[in-house]
Amino acid sequence: MRGAVVSSLARRWAIAGGLLGAGLTLLLCLPARWLAWPLRQLTQEHLLLVNAGGTVWRGHGDLVFSGGKDSRTRTALPQGLRWRLQPGGLGLLTLSIEAPCCTTTPLQVGVGLGWGTGELRVAPVRVHWPPELLHGLGTPWNTLRLEGRFEIETPGVRVAWVQGRTTFDGALRFRLLELSSRMATLRPLGSYQIDLLAADSGGLPRIEMATLRGDLRIDGQGQWVGGRLRFRGVATAAPGREAALANLLNIIGRRSGDRSVILLG
Repeated sequence: MRGAVVSSLARRWAIAGGLLGAGLTLLLCLPARWLAWPLRQLTQEHLLLVNAGGTVWRGHGDLVFSGGKDSRTRTALPQGLRWRLQPGGLGLLTLSIEAPCCTTTPLQVGVGLGWGTGELRVAPVRVHWPPELLHGLGTPWNTLRLEGRFEIETPGVRVAWVQGRTTFDGALRFRLLELSSRMATLRPLGSYQIDLLAADSGGLPRIEMATLRGDLRIDGQGQWVGGRLRFRGVATAAPGREAALANLLNIIGRRSGDRSVILLG
């Protein structure tokens, strides 16, 4: 009798072990293409993962910029990207992303989720981004057809969500260098800097935009209100360049005398 009980328990443990092993195997072998759907939904189809290979944990694919649902306007990240997802410290998952076209070192991102909480950490990094990628996002980018050099740099960023409240720590800097557009004969238009900075009261970041140099001057500020970005900027032409930039000033904002007022949100 006792031997039968032991034998029954052994069989149950063997079955449980087999099911656990099968479950772990399935988890480790989740195909990379499964990441395409959540990325599509989170970005409202503005970012797409195509030609995905490998697994969720270690894979590769092409990142495509799109104008949204039913849009035929698309641009792809040159040379694609590779990623590796693995457990990190303090309950975070560590995501390492390699993009040969744009980074010399992998982008390191930490992701953590809890009951009513979430956290995203980005390690210090510098990225060189082709402005032509923005053409795929549709209007107004495919109209402006920006060219030049696009740099993104951060000393580190931490974004946390706790019971519906978002906090931002760190800084993120965008540099648009020697920018030009097909809507203006003047080349280049100028170089610009956009800073994402932690708000004094915590919460969502504020935005500051300034002109570094150039004949098209754009300066402005913005902040997130109710989950939406609100930005107000003013664009003007340098003395003697008004005629060359008149068409572009009409497109990027609402004309007010010699100024163009840019309102987003």
